[in-house]
Amino acid sequence: MGFEVVDYDLLGERLPCSISCRGTTKKTEASLAAKTARMGLELVDRYLLGEPVSKPDVVAALLAERSDDPAAAPFYRAFEAVGARAADEAFIALRLVLAGKPPEDDAVRRLRGLTAVARAGRAGDGAGLAAALKRDGKILSDLPAGPFEKPAERDRLVAAATAAYRAELT
Repeated sequence: MGFEVVDYDLLGERLPCSISCRGTTKKTEASLAAKTARMGLELVDRYLLGEPVSKPDVVAALLAERSDDPAAAPFYRAFEAVGARAADEAFIALRLVLAGKPPEDDAVRRLRGLTAVARAGRAGDGAGLAAALKRDGKILSDLPAGPFEKPAERDRLVAAATAAYRAELT
C-alpha cells in the first residue's frame, strides 16, 4: 500500500509532488524557494491593495523566505524587531527593493497613494478615497477622474490603481 507526501503552501494550496516530496533536487529546492518568496510578495501586494490578508501573516511570510538581496536585509531586521507594527511604507519600500528599484521617496509615495486608493475603493470608503486623492492627487494624475459615487466607478478606479501599482513594480 503506497502513500503520498502532501504539503501545502502559505495560501493553503496543495503543492505538487515535485515540490513537496522528500529527496528534492537542488534545482527543485531553488524553485521552491523562489516560489515561496513570490508568495510572500503576493501576500504583501494583496495586503497593501486592501484584500483580506492579515498584517501578521504578511510579516511571517516575508520572514519565512527572505531574498538574498543585501539591500533587503535592513527591512527583514526591522520586520523581526517590530513585526506587525511596521509601517506599510516599509512593505512598499521592500517591494521596490525586491523589484530591483531604488526605494526613493517619490516611488514610495506614489505606491502608497495607489494602495490607499485601492484600499479605500475596495472598502467602499468614499471619505477615505476622497482623502487619498486629495493628498496624493498630483502623483496619481494618471488615474481615472471621478466621480466615484457608484460601485462601478469605484471598481474602475480600483482596477486602474491596482494595474498602476503592479506596473510600477515591473
